[in-house]
Amino acid sequence: MTNRPSVYFGSVQHGNRGAFASFAAKVDEVFRRLDLSTIEKRDKVAVKMHLGNDDGYQTVPVFFVRRIVQAIKNQGAYPFITDTATSVYNAASRGYTEETCGCPLVPATGIKDGYTYETAVKIGNIESLDMAGVLHDSDVLVDLSHVKGHNSCGFGGAIKNISLGGYSARSRWERYHRVHESIPYWDSDKCTPEHAKRLVQSCPDRCIKYDEKSHRLTVSFDMCNQCMECVRADEGVGCLRIRKENFSLFQELMAKGAKAILDCYDKNKVFFLSFLTEMTAYCDCWGIGQPVVINDIGVLSSRDIVAIETAALDLIAKEGLIERNIPPFIRADLDPSHALHPFARLHGPMKDPYIVVEYAERLGLGSRLYDLIEVLSPAETMSMKAPSGVSERAPSFY
Repeated sequence: MTNRPSVYFGSVQHGNRGAFASFAAKVDEVFRRLDLSTIEKRDKVAVKMHLGNDDGYQTVPVFFVRRIVQAIKNQGAYPFITDTATSVYNAASRGYTEETCGCPLVPATGIKDGYTYETAVKIGNIESLDMAGVLHDSDVLVDLSHVKGHNSCGFGGAIKNISLGGYSARSRWERYHRVHESIPYWDSDKCTPEHAKRLVQSCPDRCIKYDEKSHRLTVSFDMCNQCMECVRADEGVGCLRIRKENFSLFQELMAKGAKAILDCYDKNKVFFLSFLTEMTAYCDCWGIGQPVVINDIGVLSSRDIVAIETAALDLIAKEGLIERNIPPFIRADLDPSHALHPFARLHGPMKDPYIVVEYAERLGLGSRLYDLIEVLSPAETMSMKAPSGVSERAPSFY
């Protein structure tokens, strides 16, 4: 035994056709391993997940959500699913309802996105964030995440789920997505309108905008993949700088935002589950079906948010990209000589997904060192007796 936090892993691969070796059984088991006895009778349990948007369908399947909800109910507690007001409002179109999930769906910030607590979170030009009141008030947090790539920070998992999804829309769009403005990147005095237009034209991803009337140039760091074509176009003038800090501030704010939410709970009342399935290049927020760029890996659980995030990233790094599935508009860096995480190959080297877990560890949220414990592994279940029929448990109408 070590003092490192445990991360439980259930692989999508199985060693037996029996239900006892299925992925569903592994989801049940990794959650059970977290010791649900700390969930007490009558506890109000926030199951924070991403319910997706519009035509997106690659979030955590309701089949698994219902099983997790039932496990919470078995403790005598009162679970509810929660996410942003918009995602909750249209969740039924993607199959998430009280009937299918087994518990109510509650907007984290209220029906008008205004039930929040102003929370001091200081970084760059940010002084505070508006924390979701429902998360602030609940007794227990189950952070149920769908792992995927993310254009702003490389990847989204357990930290992103509560950090961006745990605050108001105003906090997300006016603070998180504008924190990069804390670091000056354009010198207007050195830049003529003609040169600014050249910079705009230099960007293959159309991330640079210029308003000639106000003589203002802006860069969309959320979509920038750091190809540096703009910097090359700026040679000899020196009015534009693209630095690592322009991107890492977003990840640092994510870690701080997550800490503020986790500080609302007793450590024994927080659980993390992450699904490494249907992993796409972009976040579920986009609300579109996307090609899967990494093969399904499995499910993780832990009581340590840093450990589970690091384990997820390590497993993805080992698996690698499905290169033929990368959308053609993504100019991925597939050079094997470049030591990049698969998500950094998609979104750029300055969006290294490990940065956010480094910040989280510095804030005391957990450890990047962990013990990975596989449950019901294929090797283990291969030696078990297989059922005589495929549908050994289902009722028959034949």
